[in-house]
Amino acid sequence: MSEIVRYEHTDGVAVVTLNRPDAMNSFTSQLSFDLLDALEKAHHDDSIRVVVLTGEGRCFSAGADLKTGLEGRRVYGKLQYEYRPVMTAVASMPKPVIAAVPGSAAGIGLSLALTCDLLIMADDAFLLSPFTTISLVPDGGLNWLLVRQLGYRRAFQLSIESERIDAERCVQLGLANKVVPAEELQTAAREWAVTLVKRAPLSLAATKKVMRLAMDHDWESCFNAEAELQQSLVGCPDNLEGVKAFFEKRAPEFKGQKD
Repeated sequence: MSEIVRYEHTDGVAVVTLNRPDAMNSFTSQLSFDLLDALEKAHHDDSIRVVVLTGEGRCFSAGADLKTGLEGRRVYGKLQYEYRPVMTAVASMPKPVIAAVPGSAAGIGLSLALTCDLLIMADDAFLLSPFTTISLVPDGGLNWLLVRQLGYRRAFQLSIESERIDAERCVQLGLANKVVPAEELQTAAREWAVTLVKRAPLSLAATKKVMRLAMDHDWESCFNAEAELQQSLVGCPDNLEGVKAFFEKRAPEFKGQKD
């Protein structure tokens, strides 16, 4: 990683920060590669239980850096080999990823924010799908995300009209979980992460896995996945500790180990 993606960790929380504030944290190839490195680092570090993904300065990310050019012969590769691995890393990580959005998230920045498991926004922030203003199609998985979260008609309207969706409306639409005063965003995101650190990590990972499966699979597939995951967790040390703590009326101490 370079200085354009900052990685910090403490108390089981990794904070990954897009750090190109002068360019509104817009995506370049290097930022994509460094972000992927940071996400993989958090994935494989057993001491990390929750990840907070945010942007330095006045916005989360303005999307692709248009100054670097988006020639047709290159954009397919950029989407498949730069953006897609980042989105996959967020979705497949067995840990909750919280997007903390200051200012705005637009374009591929919006795709990244909505790919995260949880989303908290500053009260002056907004989400934006700006593609029709530059004669492009929403990308980075954004069509899939918006249609599943909003339904076709609302997703289509918000995209083709390039409407700024303010923070409060994002919560109303189910695109965001929480809104906090802008000056409290980073503190609130970290405090939220710390509360999740105390939850059973194997349970968080299993719940994330089956709920993401539920987004595009049928009831039977999800039921079968639940049964398999439950079988793998029942009787594990964390399960026994959770039950014991319940009867002893104390906070459980989860280790994140199956054996």
